[in-house]
Amino acid sequence: MGNKVLSTKDFERLSLKEAFELLGSRPNGISDVEAKRRLIVYGLNVIEEKKENPVLELLKKFWGPMPWLLEIAIILSLFIGHVVEAVIITLLLVINAVIGFLHHESSRKVLEMLKSKLAPRAKVFRNGVLRDVEAALIVPGDVIVVELGDVVPADCKVVEGEVSVDQSILTGESLPVEVSSGGVIFAGSIIKRGRARCLVVNTGRNTYFGKTVELVRIARPRSHTEEVMLAITKYSMFTGVMVMIAADIYIFFSGLKNEIISIITFDLAILMGCVPVALPAVMTIMQAAGARELAQKSVLVTRLDAVEDAASVDILCLDKTGTITMGSLEVSEVIPISVGSEKEVLELALYASPEDSESPIDIAIIKKAKELGVTRRGKQISLTPFDPSIKRSEGVIELGEKKIRIALGAPQVIISLCRETPQGLEQVLVKLAERGLRALLVAYGEEGKALTVAGVIGLSDPPRPDSAELISELKKLGIKPLMLTGDSFPIARETAKKVGIGEKGYPLLRIKEKLGEIVESIDFIAEVYPEDKYAVVKALQEKGHMVGMTGDGVNDAPALRQAELGIAVSGATDIAKRSAGVVLLAPGLRGIVDVIDISRRVFQRALTWILNKIAKVIQFTLLLPLGLLWLHYDVLSLMGMTLLIFANDFATMSLSTDNASPSLSPRKWRIQSLFVSSLVVGIALLVEAILAIYIGLRVFNLNMKQMQTFTLLNMVYISQFRVLILRERNYFWRSKPGKMLITSIVGVIIAYTLLGISGLIIEPVSVNAVLFSLAYSTIFTLSIDPIKVLMFKKIGLIS
Repeated sequence: MGNKVLSTKDFERLSLKEAFELLGSRPNGISDVEAKRRLIVYGLNVIEEKKENPVLELLKKFWGPMPWLLEIAIILSLFIGHVVEAVIITLLLVINAVIGFLHHESSRKVLEMLKSKLAPRAKVFRNGVLRDVEAALIVPGDVIVVELGDVVPADCKVVEGEVSVDQSILTGESLPVEVSSGGVIFAGSIIKRGRARCLVVNTGRNTYFGKTVELVRIARPRSHTEEVMLAITKYSMFTGVMVMIAADIYIFFSGLKNEIISIITFDLAILMGCVPVALPAVMTIMQAAGARELAQKSVLVTRLDAVEDAASVDILCLDKTGTITMGSLEVSEVIPISVGSEKEVLELALYASPEDSESPIDIAIIKKAKELGVTRRGKQISLTPFDPSIKRSEGVIELGEKKIRIALGAPQVIISLCRETPQGLEQVLVKLAERGLRALLVAYGEEGKALTVAGVIGLSDPPRPDSAELISELKKLGIKPLMLTGDSFPIARETAKKVGIGEKGYPLLRIKEKLGEIVESIDFIAEVYPEDKYAVVKALQEKGHMVGMTGDGVNDAPALRQAELGIAVSGATDIAKRSAGVVLLAPGLRGIVDVIDISRRVFQRALTWILNKIAKVIQFTLLLPLGLLWLHYDVLSLMGMTLLIFANDFATMSLSTDNASPSLSPRKWRIQSLFVSSLVVGIALLVEAILAIYIGLRVFNLNMKQMQTFTLLNMVYISQFRVLILRERNYFWRSKPGKMLITSIVGVIIAYTLLGISGLIIEPVSVNAVLFSLAYSTIFTLSIDPIKVLMFKKIGLIS
């Protein structure tokens, strides 16, 4: 036996003889000695996971571009004796690290849950004797027995017997699958009916289940929130460092500052103004606020950055069963063949459908019969529920003096029981198949004689009543729906057509080799295996798309984790929920539309904060050196800088609940464009600040410390009114700010006005100077609004 491992799907295509030969096994299993040898080769039948030290994982969060910048600021603050500033920045660094660590822990828990689902014990033939052993000790080539209630311990090929297998934990599909000799069953499935002897073909990480775990482990969507934060930090720091270097060179050669402490203090003020220290906390708070809004709409957010990422999603991969459709069978069509009406066909079918059955087919037939008012005229003598070995259910009734036998099952099985095939039956079956309906035949006849086909029952999983409307809404929001389903091509085509997704699609095998080329241009893909969903998501991402993905089974977990927006639908397995970014608590697509709507509002709020921050960086980093060159002293002290950070960066966290209008199309972060538009606004605000300093000198005759207070107040007031103009992409009066934002702005203005007048921790200035600064900042800042509108139109922020 070679050590090359074939996939379980490859074993499905092999005959039993070929499988036994390839695995070096026989129908009564292998010996204990051989099992021990193979255990060394293949390892335990468990999902091994590399153990990580949580302390080291947490410490890693203090390493990287953003942490480095904050750590440099802390060291410099302590070096020059500004302990308060150092403590504040340290707190921010720790908060950011803890948030990142918690996200990592969430991923680890998904893997732990997957591992916990494997069966602990199994019945195995060893040395020709059936034994009960630990599932972890099973190896390829073992022969095992599975029966009602067993959790399948490894991927197996059925040698003899027939079983009904619940694969919902893997596929999310509610209907059990009938598997007979030669078929395969997967690790983690549950046996619902029957008993079978099976050949183990793959164990541990080589199982279908194990490969899913491995995909979950490696699935890593780009963290767009992290990318945005790094990009903003990069541009902000580039601006600040360039200004700082130029200013330091001039300061050194001109002799403006002779002491190293004085130069470091100046540099630290610029550094503190440039580093968006509050950005990670602000993004988290805004995403958390969005998560709270979604919770009110029966959507649970499990990964906060999914709230922001959803705003950029432009392609949404939709699972068919249970999301677009009801996820349950119903009788869609009844076609009489040899009887007079639909009711007669259904009445006969009732005699072969147990009333207490949990079979989806029986439930659908009984429901339809009740809807049409069908009654039973015969007396039930016997009833045999569906049996996988004969692939039909049967009933015997007494009608008058005759005993009538009724059979209900798959067309080929029922036809074999009949004396002849009715004319036109094949055409009826073909048409039902073309429409994606599952056909059952009902036949009847006197007991002991050949049967006659009474009629055909067409079953389907119908679309939800609101699916077509919600698909239309998604398209209006600029999102292309792409339906992925394991169902056959006719069923997929019919469903996609009914709900308005489109009619262009293929079975996966036909397009697998050229998936990357055509995946953007099709509407649905049929006959999709679990690993293929992950491949589809990756293919779309490689084309530059932001991808949403819905799913409910273990098989969907890798794709849900890889997608920027993983959506676990109502009734999903725990593993799917853990892997997804959001979980829908109500069935259907409404929750998805709500996610897109609220995420785009969150995006607009975050965009406002970032535009505000960039404009402030431009204004501040240029004002500090220009003020030094002009006045020969720092126009802002380090304490003033710290107070400004709170007024600008933290007070504006109230944007998290601001009134924001969602865009009508997906939005992506274009940092360069944002910097260009904010540059113009920032320069206009710089002119405003320089003019204020001039007035402070000429009108109010302020000394150095008074000027630092006056400049601080002016910058604080500007920051509050800057938020008012930047929060609205159009003219600022077009929309009303949220209550929390108004409260925050008013609170900051009052607090800093009292601070400036009282001189509590800064040098006091006259009431006239404070009130002038407030009035001046209000008028000048709001007058910049037309410039902002012009720039926003040029970069496409206003459609």
